[in-house]
Amino acid sequence: MSDSVQLTAPPVLSTPETHIFEDPTPAPTTTNATRFTEKELWEIYEIERTAREVRDGGYRRVALQFPDGMLRDAPRVFEALEEELRRMPASLQAAKIQQETELETSFNHLSTSTSMKAEMDTQAQENGPKKGNEVTDERFRFYILADTSYGSCCVDEIAAEHVDADVVVHYGRSCLSPTARLPVIYVFTTHPLNISDMLQAFENTFPSKEERVVLMADITYDTHIPIVHTSLVSAGYTNLLTPPIIHDPSSQIPNRKVDVSTVLNQYSLFHISDPPPALLLTLSSRVKEMFIYPTTTSPSPNPKTTPKAIQANTSTTLRRRYALLTRLSTNPIFGILINTLSVKNYLPTITHIKSLISQSGKKSYTFVVGKVNAAKIANFSEIGGWVVVGCWESSLIESAEFYRPIITPFELGLCLQGDENRVWDGRWRGDFGGVEELLSASSNEVEGTGEEGKEEAGNAERGEGGGEDSEEESAPPEFDLRTGRYVSHSRPMRTTPSLASPSSSQEPGASGGGTDASKALARRAKGGLITVNGTVSPGAEYLRNQRTWQGLGSDFAEAEANEGIEEGRSGVARGYTVGEDGERR
Repeated sequence: MSDSVQLTAPPVLSTPETHIFEDPTPAPTTTNATRFTEKELWEIYEIERTAREVRDGGYRRVALQFPDGMLRDAPRVFEALEEELRRMPASLQAAKIQQETELETSFNHLSTSTSMKAEMDTQAQENGPKKGNEVTDERFRFYILADTSYGSCCVDEIAAEHVDADVVVHYGRSCLSPTARLPVIYVFTTHPLNISDMLQAFENTFPSKEERVVLMADITYDTHIPIVHTSLVSAGYTNLLTPPIIHDPSSQIPNRKVDVSTVLNQYSLFHISDPPPALLLTLSSRVKEMFIYPTTTSPSPNPKTTPKAIQANTSTTLRRRYALLTRLSTNPIFGILINTLSVKNYLPTITHIKSLISQSGKKSYTFVVGKVNAAKIANFSEIGGWVVVGCWESSLIESAEFYRPIITPFELGLCLQGDENRVWDGRWRGDFGGVEELLSASSNEVEGTGEEGKEEAGNAERGEGGGEDSEEESAPPEFDLRTGRYVSHSRPMRTTPSLASPSSSQEPGASGGGTDASKALARRAKGGLITVNGTVSPGAEYLRNQRTWQGLGSDFAEAEANEGIEEGRSGVARGYTVGEDGERR
């Protein structure tokens, strides 16, 4: 392929033999260095609220999802929830069921004859308390999800369905992406914050009391916002905006409620705690300037040190992302990487992405690999670039270890636009909201405008008016901006309409008329591309022409006929027999 990377050494895609018994997974960073007391545990994990919502919702099988750093507290949270549920009275759901049972019994009493009334009253007295005790005393079952299928910020509905859970309790920070199958109880586990230092850092950053500032924090610190806001208003600040949390990643500020009339580019943003990279790019491209108050740094040994907020600068990251777009603009094959099975509307998004790629004359393949790493996606060397479909926070994947670049659906829409139409004003988004807009814009470009454009498209499909040759000869040449080389196969699927086989034409004398099959010509695609079921397959073409190893047995394809094949080892793993003598090793 034109954009292949010239490697000086093969990539490391497996564990070295010297480390075969070592676990390469880095140790998780725990959020609590010390063990919580019982009171702290009940407050941080909100045991009382969680138990109340479980009982009031009528849930019986509950999945508890913890991030890696909180798994040490999972058994204690498990026991605390069971203890709280035993102490709580009957839930509203149980009372409702018992009330409906009593009303149904009363209605049956009125509708029966007098001769049956005494017998039914006796049966109701025997079964009524028993049924009520069954509702109240039914056991709650909790299941700890010790590992997640994808990111820890997403609700793992797949693992919860393995235990037939009725609800998922998600602990820690969350992307708040809408789920598709199960209800969710979110427990953000509030982290401590030195409010006095934070207020001093805010005043040092914004000395003017009339400055327009959006004050927000990471979800795990959001409970401190009301106290901070009250303190800043008392200090004289008059233009503060503190948007509350909502479940909407596509809002102006992801997962925050902001009035539509608010012009964000007139506001500065003060963010408590380091945001994830996707949120950082999104926010910095929508506000005037952004400052981050870090909470992960250790306290300074010098008590006289003035707390400061760091101004975010994402220009380098945005330039790097734009370079990836221009690099992939001539890529013929894209891989759609599914990084979630729980986020709502991920299936329609995949369909839209396939339509975008197909309308641009390129080929796509879909993959589900679970947690993404370099070793997994390096197995598909014919893929020139990847599009990740996941939650909006985990969609930004940047690492030099990956053999091919990975972009988001929003970046794909820009990548598939022509060089003359691609204009990026610096805005960036990681959610699925912009896919439909990009799809409609791409559809308008492909279909053309007016009757002339439609007629030309129809002639190209029928092979009239020059067909493939006219389209390709009139199209401007495409160059890889990274290497400067001419790219002749960046749109392999443009040749699809001319690959109809003669057998698909109508037979002579068939109803509806048509071209005689003996006169129909099947044109061979330029470059000899392989077709599978009448569709161009760049992957099969790559396998035929560019892969040096094509599977078991291909090593002997060029072997001379007189060369003998030496017999290898045989037997089970505990012992091998080598050669004709049967020497055992």
